[in-house]
Amino acid sequence: MEESWAREPEAWGPSGRWPAPREARAGPTLSSVLNALPSAAALRHRGPRELPWGALEGEGEDGERSVQAFAEAAQELQDPVPSRELPWPMQARRAHRQRHARDQMALGSGSRMASWALLLRRSKEKMREGWHTLEPWGWTLKRIGGQFGAGTESYFLLLRFLLFLNVLASVLKVCMTLLPTWLDGGPEDPPGPDHNSSCGSYNPHPQGLVSFSTQLFHLLSGEGFLEWSPLFYGFYPPRRTLAITYLCSTFAIGLLSLLLILRRSVSGLKQTLLAESGVLTSYSHRVFSAWDFGLRGEVHVQLRRRRLRYELQVELEEAQVRLRAAGRTLGQQARVWALRLLLNLLVLALLGAAFYGIFWATGYSSELKKLDLVKGTPLLALGVNYITSVFISGVNLVLPPLFKLITSLEGYTRSRQIVLILLRTVFLRLASLLVAMVSLRNKVMCGGNTEDKNCKACGYNYKEYPCWETRMGQEMYKLLLFDLLIGLAVMLLIQFPRKLLCGLRPGLLGRLGTQEFQVPDEVLGLIYAQTVVWMGSFFCPLLPLLNSAKFLLLFYLKKLTLFSNCSPASRTFRASTANFFFPMVLLLGLAVSAIPVLFSIFLIRPSQLCGPFREQEFIWNQIPESIGRLPQGTQDFLFFLGSQAFAVPLLLVSSILMAYTLALANSYGCLISELKRQIEKETQNKVFLAQRAVALSSDPGAL
Repeated sequence: MEESWAREPEAWGPSGRWPAPREARAGPTLSSVLNALPSAAALRHRGPRELPWGALEGEGEDGERSVQAFAEAAQELQDPVPSRELPWPMQARRAHRQRHARDQMALGSGSRMASWALLLRRSKEKMREGWHTLEPWGWTLKRIGGQFGAGTESYFLLLRFLLFLNVLASVLKVCMTLLPTWLDGGPEDPPGPDHNSSCGSYNPHPQGLVSFSTQLFHLLSGEGFLEWSPLFYGFYPPRRTLAITYLCSTFAIGLLSLLLILRRSVSGLKQTLLAESGVLTSYSHRVFSAWDFGLRGEVHVQLRRRRLRYELQVELEEAQVRLRAAGRTLGQQARVWALRLLLNLLVLALLGAAFYGIFWATGYSSELKKLDLVKGTPLLALGVNYITSVFISGVNLVLPPLFKLITSLEGYTRSRQIVLILLRTVFLRLASLLVAMVSLRNKVMCGGNTEDKNCKACGYNYKEYPCWETRMGQEMYKLLLFDLLIGLAVMLLIQFPRKLLCGLRPGLLGRLGTQEFQVPDEVLGLIYAQTVVWMGSFFCPLLPLLNSAKFLLLFYLKKLTLFSNCSPASRTFRASTANFFFPMVLLLGLAVSAIPVLFSIFLIRPSQLCGPFREQEFIWNQIPESIGRLPQGTQDFLFFLGSQAFAVPLLLVSSILMAYTLALANSYGCLISELKRQIEKETQNKVFLAQRAVALSSDPGAL
């Protein structure tokens, strides 16, 4: 063979390329085969400006690209740990190679700025790695995701995020309300029974000896010794600095929650768009690209295998539903839409009945408290106090299973069913809170009738609600506490006995006792509790602190329930749905909670017998008065920020930036579409070459 190559030097091309055999040169040439590729045909159709197949773009003018490629290859050869030997995905290898090349350039330049930049980048990487190491419950969440799927893991991720949010809110409340109260002379004594004013009298402490059972009932209802405590609004004295910090803490918590939820939802939106576009949900990606070669240990490998199995299971389930939907005839499609219309009307009827019941229960509880029998029986008084909480919790327990049954009859995919169940149930939970607050607000403001004898003197019903802000805080306190008690009761009285039944009776009765972790219901419970906190943090400043303790306890209880009582879900859903939709529902809860708080700040007169705003006509009036005490230059600047001279240019700049962002997004979309078309053409090229190879190999005369 070597002699034949030596005797025929003309077989080598003029550029020294690898020679082709003589027989192959007699048949179709390589250029003719390449020109017959589908991608070459597409380039010819586009016109002469497009480069032919295999040509180097910018050859001659942009020759630095090849030089840069050789330089990167040289840097790769100098790398003490070659990227190709690392058990990492391609993206991580590429990032490692680029980072090493930048480090070599920084060290080779000898510049002090480059050295400082390298040191700063390495410090950031170390801090990021340390933060991920200190991230709470990291191994537990990984274990949950591997054993029960990414959907169940998303619930615990949301729980950890909300716990972090409540801890931040607790720190803000303590630093901006509780500490100024104690540092600026301490709290005031509660008003006595003989304290009278034009707005009546207010006596938060009961007189005489109080029994232990009554103290326990006061602990559960927020009355008695808790009513005049740092837990509620009425405890804080009317001081100018405290009033400003008290109001600013509420706005700071809302703004901080909004920014953190937006940050979380944007990161989840990227995953959702990729998942819905089919880029990350294809089976080839799951099989060939989703494995993490950096895993070590049999436990991690098994968890990763289970997670991939759950993801493939979700894709197969949704593919089956889409195939059935695509095979429907026009008549079948019309019957499906008619059924969906009737089921949605049934859902609206159930929601309307629930809201009317909550409105009635809130108003009726106020009437029952006036009865002498209720006043003389502490246990009965406690039951009357919890009528609204019991009714809201009962509605939230009964209707979601009905919504789940209704949604299963509508013929949607699993992910779409999850979204519909979440939307209907979250509307029920959030609207029930809003209805309860509206009903209580009607009682406070005498149904909007300012000429009523109970509201004419002070602007609110001072006879029944001498400190109405504390009363609203007590309602939120009872809702939060009752939600925790219901969760504990369900866990101890339903879930654990079902697990024991499943273990003792392995037959049909045991299968009925098997239970799964219902992610939508559990997530909505978290969002409901967080909405209660946002809605009540103005009236009950330490409510975020109580909710932090509740979420911390809930994490370990749910973890114990998951591993002890629950089996892996037979039907799972995409984690991308949770990554984006759960924060969006949180944003909806934040918006709903802002309605009663802003209404109370701007439109209802504060109580004249308690709280830091007792001397104001409206709570918001404290802000203009405080601004009026500032220097004239600061006042002018703040008023300029609220004037049209600042708002109009800001609107114009925002519009220009939005238009630029939309144009940039459209250009990126076009680029992505072009790259997708190129990938499709490359696939057609490979198919074409494979067919040509088979044809040539089957024809001996062509070889």
